Amino acid sequence: MQIKFIDRKSGEVQIETPPGEGFLKLLYNNPFGKMALLPLVKRKFLSAWYGRRMDKPSSTKKIKQFVSDLQIDMSEAQKSIDEFSSFNDFFYRKLKPSARPIENDFVSPGDGKLLAFENIADIHNFFVKGRKFTLTEFLNNEALAKEYENASLLILRLAPNDYHRYHFPYDGIPTEMSKIKGDYLSVSPYALASNFTKVFCENKREYCILKTQNKGNVILAPVGATMVGGIIETYNAENEIKKGDEMGYFAFGGSTIVILIDKEQIQIDQDILENTKNKIETFVKMGEKIGR
Repeated sequence: MQIKFIDRKSGEVQIETPPGEGFLKLLYNNPFGKMALLPLVKRKFLSAWYGRRMDKPSSTKKIKQFVSDLQIDMSEAQKSIDEFSSFNDFFYRKLKPSARPIENDFVSPGDGKLLAFENIADIHNFFVKGRKFTLTEFLNNEALAKEYENASLLILRLAPNDYHRYHFPYDGIPTEMSKIKGDYLSVSPYALASNFTKVFCENKREYCILKTQNKGNVILAPVGATMVGGIIETYNAENEIKKGDEMGYFAFGGSTIVILIDKEQIQIDQDILENTKNKIETFVKMGEKIGR
């Protein structure tokens, strides 16, 4: 499987080769791989064990090769390679404020590949034949799912080489996080293509509601993944925040942020919607305008 995406700045179609590509193919495309490995890798203890390894000082030896292999621009980071205390310290590194300017209107909460659906009811036509994406299962809240049944849906997928802190896309007052227990399943493009509903409705996830003054309420939901040691929130609930303020970060692994917005209040940029209709993700960076 070739994973194609559009680099929004250049407009060019590019090909992504995720780290661990062979392992992910075995896990999600090979029947033996599914039978033998999936019950093991989705268990919390494996993610926790690997997360602890990435917290050890000895894990710093992995950083230089990782940066080289994935061509990460370290000039954006606040620390140099030699200043990190562990691989995880590097993985959820902070960037210089100038590296991610905050643009006008509604912005991306993080770096990653973005899919956008103007109406969530369209989702079953994209990935899962015959099975509708179940918002009630995802939120574990029937009343809230009913409220957002015709909302616009955005899915921001972070790859391991991406900046792994995420931020608020608009001004407002965020609620406390509602945490939903689940397995740690990969949110790699292979996993998404093979079973979109399973990834989002059975994975570890949490969400807050960002109450805005003039654009309705926005749901922001970080989703966990295989080899992710944790979803760590860094904001203060029920306090006013500004667009671009940090919300939290992911420890080691690739992961995803699901966003639900009132389509009558916020319109997603047309190029992102068109790319999604053409079944291709759009690469965006934190702070980049994605709606108005």
